[in-house]
Amino acid sequence: MTQPPHDEPTASSPQELREQVERTRTELGKTVEVLAAKTDIRARAQEKAAEVREQAAAKAGELRGQAALKGGELKEKAADLARQTQERLPDPVKDKAVRAAEQARAKAAQAGRMWQDKAPEPVRQKTARGAQLARDNRKALLTAAGAAVVVWLACRRRKG
Repeated sequence: MTQPPHDEPTASSPQELREQVERTRTELGKTVEVLAAKTDIRARAQEKAAEVREQAAAKAGELRGQAALKGGELKEKAADLARQTQERLPDPVKDKAVRAAEQARAKAAQAGRMWQDKAPEPVRQKTARGAQLARDNRKALLTAAGAAVVVWLACRRRKG
């Protein structure tokens, strides 16, 4: 708010004095609004919270992108390690693994038949739903199992 110097006349006419009073009121109103905004702690806190939310959302998006990139890199690395491991296995070991898998499938089929004969109906229904879910997500399950094997082999290699 500006005030005229005291040695100068403030207004030469009543109209000029009214205009000067109106300007002073306007300036005073603006000053009061600025002071009220500065003392409105709730509004300032809400503004700050909105600003922090925006920053957090931006950071989360950035981190999501980085995680997706790293996940892709790790997936490629795991697939490469699994391929290398499979290439290094001697043929007798591969043949033995195939036979073991066939035997395991046969035993699983036998256990499944026993299960169908002896399990109560509600339990069989829940088991069937779980099996269907596993079949529907086979790729994810195989990827997780492959990654677990790669991690196990890597840990085993470090120890030995």
